[in-house]
Amino acid sequence: MDDVKLSLDEGAYLVKLARETVYSKLAGLELPRVDESKLTDRLKMERGVFTTIYKLVGGERELRGCIGYPMPIKPLYKAVMETAIESAFNDPRFTPLKLSEFNDCVFEVSVLTPLEKVEYKSPLELPKKIVVGRDGLVLRYGPYSGLLLPQVPVEYGWSAEEYLIHLSMKAGLPPDAYLYKGVEIYRFEAQVFIEKSPGGEVVEEKFPKC
Repeated sequence: MDDVKLSLDEGAYLVKLARETVYSKLAGLELPRVDESKLTDRLKMERGVFTTIYKLVGGERELRGCIGYPMPIKPLYKAVMETAIESAFNDPRFTPLKLSEFNDCVFEVSVLTPLEKVEYKSPLELPKKIVVGRDGLVLRYGPYSGLLLPQVPVEYGWSAEEYLIHLSMKAGLPPDAYLYKGVEIYRFEAQVFIEKSPGGEVVEEKFPKC
């Protein structure tokens, strides 16, 4: 991961770009113009990425939208702009974001490493092969698939087994689906950059590994 690791300045640029893109859409303005010649190579590299929007309610962050590209299909800065718009307006779990909410929202960008298949002889081994706080997971089973970012089990205090249960349900399957024959589990890592306050300082979040 070190050879593609983003600097804090690069991460902050992406978070601010996500915020600016959504604001432009809300305000009916032209989307931000990006001069590729001024970007670092890492910002133009094709990477998987998720943009997450939280709304501050009583000082606590509540999910307001999260959409991403698990696979590296577009230059990073373009993928951030597109997933920011999708998170704000097209996450099926939420109504489209309103301009009146914007100043209460915190933006987060998670930049993914390529997917790596988890190899195991028995699905009972799976919990021991997962590092909570490091590994994001993808489950694939026929037409079903689900993805959880590495920060999710930390935020909810899940064990590795609970993580797999929720991953199964995220894929629209029963809680024990990760035990099914033919299921494929993939892992990835992520750099997570988030605003400390709406429009405020951007930091890189670090999660305890357990």
